Amino acid sequence: MKTVIVGGVAAGMSCAARLRRLDEHAEIVVLERAQHVSFANCGLPYHIGEIIEDRDQLLLQTPQSLKASLDLDVRNATEVTAIDRERKVVTARDLRTGDAYEEPYDHLVLTPGATPIVPPLPGADDPRVHVLRRIGDMDRIKAAVDGRSPDLPAVRHAVVIGGGYIGLEMAESLRHREVPVTLVEMADQVMPPLDRELTTPLEGHLRDHGVDLRLGTRAAAFHPTDDGRLDVELASGETVTTDLVMLSAGVRPNTELAQAAGLELGPRGGIAVDRHLRTSDPAILAAGDAIEVEHLVLPGSWLVPLAGPANRQGRTAAEVICGRDTTIAPVQGTGVVKVFDMVAAGTGANERQLREAGIPHERVHVHPSGHAGYYPGTAAMHLKILFDPEDGRLLGAGAVGYDGVDKRLDVLATALRAGLTVYDLEGLELGYAPPFGSAKDPVNMAGFVASNVLRGDVALWQAEDYPDAVRGARLIDVRGPEEFAAWHLPGAENVPLPTLREAQEGWDRDQPIRLYCAVGFRSYLAYRALVQRGFTDVRTLSGGSVSFRAAKDLPPEAWVDGPEPVVSYAEDRTGPHALRSVDA
Repeated sequence: MKTVIVGGVAAGMSCAARLRRLDEHAEIVVLERAQHVSFANCGLPYHIGEIIEDRDQLLLQTPQSLKASLDLDVRNATEVTAIDRERKVVTARDLRTGDAYEEPYDHLVLTPGATPIVPPLPGADDPRVHVLRRIGDMDRIKAAVDGRSPDLPAVRHAVVIGGGYIGLEMAESLRHREVPVTLVEMADQVMPPLDRELTTPLEGHLRDHGVDLRLGTRAAAFHPTDDGRLDVELASGETVTTDLVMLSAGVRPNTELAQAAGLELGPRGGIAVDRHLRTSDPAILAAGDAIEVEHLVLPGSWLVPLAGPANRQGRTAAEVICGRDTTIAPVQGTGVVKVFDMVAAGTGANERQLREAGIPHERVHVHPSGHAGYYPGTAAMHLKILFDPEDGRLLGAGAVGYDGVDKRLDVLATALRAGLTVYDLEGLELGYAPPFGSAKDPVNMAGFVASNVLRGDVALWQAEDYPDAVRGARLIDVRGPEEFAAWHLPGAENVPLPTLREAQEGWDRDQPIRLYCAVGFRSYLAYRALVQRGFTDVRTLSGGSVSFRAAKDLPPEAWVDGPEPVVSYAEDRTGPHALRSVDA
């Protein structure tokens, strides 16, 4: 049996390698349009930034090495131009010679990936406007930053368009090269896959490292200047003069070949496949960034262009070809990004997606440290989990912080895949020693708070519901007087927790009480004290003032005169926007 694979990177090479391991006698041909196969495309920004200094480290395999180790017939610089489904042949063209030929198949696997979106804007074809998807893209951008581009001046400034994974990685890498960077994002936040309140500290951290953020706007045109530079015109009316533009505004699935062959597409424009990755033609399978997949939490089919799912899908396609009854698992979109000293990560659905899908959900915010607070080198993270209000089943999670963010998200991603509930998170036994965690791990802490909500041990109010959530209520700030003086919500009374039991003696038990502190712990203690003294309508702010200010993204002077509140941010940890624990 002969299998032809169109595309030789993540899904394609994973399929070819697995197929050879399962069938020593199969004829396997891989046709790749680009010059390189099986390269580490997720490492491309880091070579531009010279964080990964050796370019060859990104070149994992060559056609020659794959022939030697796996007996694969890998042909790079070869473009597939047509599929004849009736005759079971593809038409291919050698891009080096221009020669075209036909390649027959018994099974065809389409792994063409996705193409960076280049908006149809005036000047988008300027040689200073780049995308980053292949080794050749990386080489051109690095040559420009190095000052080795013919006929172009040295890069004194760069504009990155798009604040997702690649955009943030490129901003960091360019700043590592000491290139000033302006980052333009159409949404009102960076990292749109995360909920807004999680990205506020990340944006502060970017600014601390010299990244000029232009949020809530987009590029409208690119205009060459008389002195050889490029003006980036923004929809806001502003103009940014630069030397290099990096487009990272997303990708679209490469479906032209499939569409021309009459294969069925899904509602989002990707190739439609079943759980076995078969297309509408049973002899043709598809995998990777070009296909639509089932989501673990959300209804319908989705485009999820991530390397991990693509590799696993390629492996599944090989097993199906070999006659195994293997199916692909739903995708949950787990992703993580490093931004200077910070880390942001998410898995499952975010709150915006749950709302749009009409899925009932509850959420909690916690701010635990990455490891034991008395051991040096930690800071608080902002961890948010979303869960079913009936049974506590986990629906999604997001986190941003400095240390330990990735391992907590991996635990939560595993819990989500396993269908665990917030009650299960309470009881997880995770590794603990002071340099690595706490006896009550952040995952446990999120489970404790969420389980308290479901059991009725605490009732929350959310920052996004302000001011309606506190209207007609007595608003009590249970922090200390110095914290209150530095920043507080309008109309709040300062009743420090140690004085609460005495102060509440004359209060009306039926008047609504709304509590808050810095991160939610002291106000939880106040809540428990009040409800057990007969107060009938008490709620505490989820995540405290740290979550509130992140959700509202407002400067402190918008609320009360006073200095930047030292209780919510630490001046001694990578700039003034670094979170630290205040309720340890």
